Amino acid sequence: MIQHPSECMKTHADRDKERKEGLLLIVEDDREMRSLLCDGLWDLGLSIREAADGDEALRAVLDSCPDLIITDLRMPAGGLDYVARLRTFAPQAPIILMTSFGDAQTKADALALGITAYFDKPLRISDLRAKVQEILGPSSVPL
Repeated sequence: MIQHPSECMKTHADRDKERKEGLLLIVEDDREMRSLLCDGLWDLGLSIREAADGDEALRAVLDSCPDLIITDLRMPAGGLDYVARLRTFAPQAPIILMTSFGDAQTKADALALGITAYFDKPLRISDLRAKVQEILGPSSVPL
C-alpha cells in the first residue's frame, strides 16, 4: 500500500511557513492545453509541475504535495475514481477540476468527492487565474 507523504497531511498554513512560493500541479493530457494553462498561470509566483495523465499526477503528488491541483477529468487514468484517489493522496490540497464532457451529475459527483472548483471547457484563463488567487490568497500580480 502506498503511504501518504507527511507533507500532504500538513495544512496550508504549515506549508506556508516552509515554502515562500506555492506548488501548482497541472494535470492535462492535451499537451497544447497544458502549455496554455502553464503560460496563463506562470506569473502568479507559483512553481508549476506538469503531469500528462492520472498516474503521473498521483506519482507527482507522492513526490511533493502541491498547494493546488488543476486537473482534467477525462484523460488516461482519469475519471472520478482518479479524483477520489487524488483526494486520498492529497487530502489538504484544493482541487480545481476541468472537463469538456461534464454534466450536472458529473459536477455533483465531483463536488461530493471534495473538489474545490469545477470548470467546463472551454474555460477563460482569467476566470481560472481569479479562482487560483482566491484559493491561495492575494498576490501582487493583477488579474
